[in-house]
Amino acid sequence: MKLGLAIGYSGAQLRLPVKRILRAEELGYDSVWTAESYGSDAMTPLAYLAAVTKRIRLGTGVIQLAARTAANAAMCAGTIDALAGGNRVIVGVGVSGPQIVEGWYGEPWGRPYYRLRDYVTIMRKIFLRQEPVVHAGKEIQLPYTGAGATGLGKPLRSILHMNPNIPIFLGAENEAAVKLCAELCDGWLPLGFVPGSLPRYRPWLEHGFAKAGGGKSLEHFEIFAMLPVIIDRDVRAAFDRMKPDIALYAGGMGARTKNFHNDLMVRQGFPEAAARIQELYLAGRKEEAAAAVPDELIDMRALVGPPERIRERYRAWENSGATGLLIRTNQDEAVELMARLADIERPS
Repeated sequence: MKLGLAIGYSGAQLRLPVKRILRAEELGYDSVWTAESYGSDAMTPLAYLAAVTKRIRLGTGVIQLAARTAANAAMCAGTIDALAGGNRVIVGVGVSGPQIVEGWYGEPWGRPYYRLRDYVTIMRKIFLRQEPVVHAGKEIQLPYTGAGATGLGKPLRSILHMNPNIPIFLGAENEAAVKLCAELCDGWLPLGFVPGSLPRYRPWLEHGFAKAGGGKSLEHFEIFAMLPVIIDRDVRAAFDRMKPDIALYAGGMGARTKNFHNDLMVRQGFPEAAARIQELYLAGRKEEAAAAVPDELIDMRALVGPPERIRERYRAWENSGATGLLIRTNQDEAVELMARLADIERPS
């Protein structure tokens, strides 16, 4: 089982946990993953980490589709990978949601499925440098010939000879996006993956593999599931600390009619709680919304408790079908514990 360390995006002050990341690298962690929402970006921290680490892979989990063009995403990834010595960058891409896409980036929500397909395809073409990039997609065209175009756009090939094999992952949850991920990408960052959920997704993955052809299969496809870890003898107190964050996403990170995190809670078997949390959160009753988050939901998604409880419950994750786990924690001891449980090999 590979382990990644998920450091997410920053709060009001940007503080990279460099010591924790270096320790994870020493312990044999496979990767470290950044994120972005509407504050700190996901690419810049990786450039910094490329300079202070030696081996650990550098992943975005995820960059937002609307935040930069496909060409710019490829430029950033190729540049950071070159700075890091090559074969270290993983580009995880996701669509975010309409509130951020239209409210923060000023871009239309449009047709994200087709935009994802175009985006990934263009990035591949740029990495490979086989010819000047031309793409006639349903959402993105290169050269651009739409409204306001001069007609002078010219197909171009990257000046930088990038690593042609930079992996691209998708942060995806719905059927169409998971199929697309399996077809076009090297790996998957599932939003709602927990032990026992692979059978739900496997037909979608197999559909995408078949469309890709060439014998593509799960054997050479990476699945990194998010796994919060908190070591605490008081399990209920730890649950209570986690609830406000879940309430924020299920209740307020999206509109009443379109909230992917709320939909996920429904699919995971908590429809009444999902509705109640959203109702309370949107009414400004955030503490009540947090209190409405079921303990059982947190226990399904995370490893919480004393080391012996975490060790016992880790077995289900080990056998879940994921090839890697993105460990989200603020505890150095949790980073150490997960390295022991996963029995990862320290680099020589």
